[in-house]
Amino acid sequence: MVTKISVVIPTYNRKPILTQCLDALEKQDWQGDYEVVVVDDGSVDGTVEFLKESTQRFPHTKLYLQDHKGPAAARNLGIEKAEGDTIIFIDSDLVVTEVFLRSHVEILNQHPGEKVFTYGRVVNTANFENPTSEPFKITDMSRAYFATGNVAIAKKWLLQAGPFDEAFSLYGWEDLELGVRLKNLGLKIIQCPEAVGYHWHPAFSMDQLPSLIRKEFERGKMGVIFYKKHPTWDVRMMIQMTPLHQILWGLLSLGGTLNEKTMAPLLQYLIDRGRSQVALEIARIFLNWYNVQGVYEAYRESS
Repeated sequence: MVTKISVVIPTYNRKPILTQCLDALEKQDWQGDYEVVVVDDGSVDGTVEFLKESTQRFPHTKLYLQDHKGPAAARNLGIEKAEGDTIIFIDSDLVVTEVFLRSHVEILNQHPGEKVFTYGRVVNTANFENPTSEPFKITDMSRAYFATGNVAIAKKWLLQAGPFDEAFSLYGWEDLELGVRLKNLGLKIIQCPEAVGYHWHPAFSMDQLPSLIRKEFERGKMGVIFYKKHPTWDVRMMIQMTPLHQILWGLLSLGGTLNEKTMAPLLQYLIDRGRSQVALEIARIFLNWYNVQGVYEAYRESS
């Protein structure tokens, strides 16, 4: 049975939305014992100073600091400092509903001692003022086995599986890699759609493209680390290191001819007409092509 929850949140330069995240966690209708373990990953936007000055506003929050080492290291520090028997991982740009903790706990308590964890629903939104008003969309569906955007698990299983691999220092895959180890331990996922988190990100704009492209190449490099640790077909499919993905995204992008430059007029047209989400989905055609290119480039360099 769950006796105390530790919500572990790594953060880096996200003070405005982190504030909403922590405000929501102070409004939980669950009366049990819980703490919010925030690990600052070297922020330079005033996050640390703000949290140190806001202890009365966020009485459940405990702040820990580290140099900028990435989310894997931050989550490991959070696990180390957590006092709860149950860990809930969320990101610092996630705003949850009032029943969030209770929903996770109710399901976990139906399976005391069993090798299970709960996976909540994540709804993507660009609405900063009222993120929880966003409806659930087809694009919000996830087939991930273990992703740290909204997951609750007994701390003992994390300790048994081992820490997040801090070799994943760039963007992507550190949580799914841990998921492989948890699956090997026999843990089962239980969906918990009532535990909803609203993942805020600014509406897509053209000036985000350089960062998004860089992330795809980073994701490719980290994907190769993932595959080197777990050289299975399932992992190859996840990281898009297959001929199928080369053919698919190569065809859809016309071998890279459709890219951030050639598609800029269409993307900007959609953005100007309030269809930024549609523009982003179209941009994913060449973003996925860059990811596949990054995977194979990183694999060649590591061989």
